Amino acid sequence: MELEVKLFTVNKRFPLTISRGTTAQTTNIWVKILQDGIEGWGEASPFGVGTHSQSTDTIKSHLQQLAPILEPFNPLQRQQIEKILTQQQVPSSVRAALDMAMYDWLGKRVGLPVWQIWGLDRNVTVPTSVTIGINSPAGARARARDWLQFMDVRLFKVKLGSLEGIEADQQMLLAVQQEAPNLELFVDANGGWSLEDAIYMCNWLADLGIKYVEQPLPRGQETSLVQLKEKTPLPIFVDESCFTSSDIPHLANYVDGINIKIMKSGGLTEAMRMVYTARAYGLQVMFGCYSDSTLANTAAAQLAPLADYLDLDSHLNLINDPFTGALVQEGRILPNDLPGLGVQYSEFAA
Repeated sequence: MELEVKLFTVNKRFPLTISRGTTAQTTNIWVKILQDGIEGWGEASPFGVGTHSQSTDTIKSHLQQLAPILEPFNPLQRQQIEKILTQQQVPSSVRAALDMAMYDWLGKRVGLPVWQIWGLDRNVTVPTSVTIGINSPAGARARARDWLQFMDVRLFKVKLGSLEGIEADQQMLLAVQQEAPNLELFVDANGGWSLEDAIYMCNWLADLGIKYVEQPLPRGQETSLVQLKEKTPLPIFVDESCFTSSDIPHLANYVDGINIKIMKSGGLTEAMRMVYTARAYGLQVMFGCYSDSTLANTAAAQLAPLADYLDLDSHLNLINDPFTGALVQEGRILPNDLPGLGVQYSEFAA
């Protein structure tokens, strides 16, 4: 199969600030595989977690090195290709782009959407949360209003872990709650709290009726989750602490759920493994995203019927997304009826 790599830059309508910094623009990679006159599409987007970083340049370099290695293979040979990618130790976002491209190719080959190939029911898909980044109370209220005017919002995910401390977090959260008193709120600290602050904040958030807290402690401090779990009634999800299915057994006794992101997992194949592993341990499942376009989020939406929570909103905050794909209906991100991933190139591309 032939491999083609193309860079594209996406800009956020509203820059997103989390505990690790602010993102306004990213350069992602559009991957195409060609076999038997059929194109399969995938996306790789850069991300960083602590000392772990996958840059655009690194992703591009690995893809270019893989092109001649993968040429003898067919997209149907996913097991053999996965073995090669493991041997080559390629970054997870590279694996993700190739994996979703192979599923896209398969769906187009047989004329069916991927969600249907898997036998899933898209009608059971839950609404996605939309994100409000770290901001002043007034800024957070304004961002909430922007979202409410933009779409039929059902859930807000509020980013906390401000460098100004938990008092700033509290003021911001209360501002969002006042602006949208009838909406459920989730909280994501992106590892921005100490154990002491996390214990205090989780109990405070529980009293406010917050649904769950995500990644309260930094990656690398997973052992402290034992103490946190003992001292808070609030369900705890992990994101930065959980990349693949092999991480789940070590976390299962201390958390209530995991956030699966295609770029972390290395594609839909591993994301499915993570779903089943999490279920075996009695954990809940969320699907999230980085600065992904409609391409990657539409790929994730193929598995959305298996999730308890969704946070697939990054493409909704882009002003120059080059793709169209998943539909937005009643606050839900739904895969369409087109074959494969159901993604098309848009003339609105940057």
